[in-house]
Amino acid sequence: MHKSSCFSEYDTLKKVVLCSATYMTIREPINETQKQFLKENIDTELAKKQHQQLVQTLKDNGVEVLLLTPSEKYPEQVFTRDIGFTLGNQVFVAHMAHDVRQGEEQPLIDLLEKELITYTNLLEDKIEGGDVLIDRNTVYIGVSNRTNKKAIEHLQSLLPTFEVITVPFTDTYLHLDCVFNILSEDEALIFPGEIDEDKLKILSSRYNLIKVSEEEQATLGTNVLSIGNKRVLSLPINKEVNKKLKDRGYEVIEVDISEIIKSGGAFRCCTMPILRETPQ
Repeated sequence: MHKSSCFSEYDTLKKVVLCSATYMTIREPINETQKQFLKENIDTELAKKQHQQLVQTLKDNGVEVLLLTPSEKYPEQVFTRDIGFTLGNQVFVAHMAHDVRQGEEQPLIDLLEKELITYTNLLEDKIEGGDVLIDRNTVYIGVSNRTNKKAIEHLQSLLPTFEVITVPFTDTYLHLDCVFNILSEDEALIFPGEIDEDKLKILSSRYNLIKVSEEEQATLGTNVLSIGNKRVLSLPINKEVNKKLKDRGYEVIEVDISEIIKSGGAFRCCTMPILRETPQ
């Protein structure tokens, strides 16, 4: 069996699951961003090219990329983060809440079995990976219309050695990682005003919160991907976020996935880590 391990959002990324944007399109809008772009929709050829660039950038940075088999049935399949997640040494396969995404679980299960990666099936539970963030022995889980409390309780029972903190946030945004994202053991990005106040106090006590403006929130400034050693994938358009990161000593690797974000997800949404190297 091949090893899976993920104890943070920022340790060195070694293995990750992505899916080509081959059939990416907005069929029925399932978030505010998609409603905005429904008319012009997505230039699938351009999205495919941009996604290839993302895959190449990851490979150039020493990351092994496992690709799911895209299917015309699943126009949102590019967002692999939501179908599953790795917590500690366990990979979980989740149940997709929205009709347009149901069934995406199977290609992931097929890939994990082919790669001999063991997994825990949560297909009875409503929980999506965009709501799940890990930092050592703490797991933060967004309570959204995609992830419910019953599923979180079940997950907590499967993770007895972890502290699970629920983070309710407004339903304007799809997943927790669109308003909050952990960059290091003491820094995180946040889009202010969306997270439950009591939980915000907990987050503020644990992290220096770097604020994302409303303008850059619209272009998913929060949804970056850390690949280890303070290297972060971010969109060229989010100049303010990128400057704040550079000022704090991060190496910002700019990749243009502006066509893909029209569907409401960016780097974190497009990547499902299987293996991050925990420092010894």
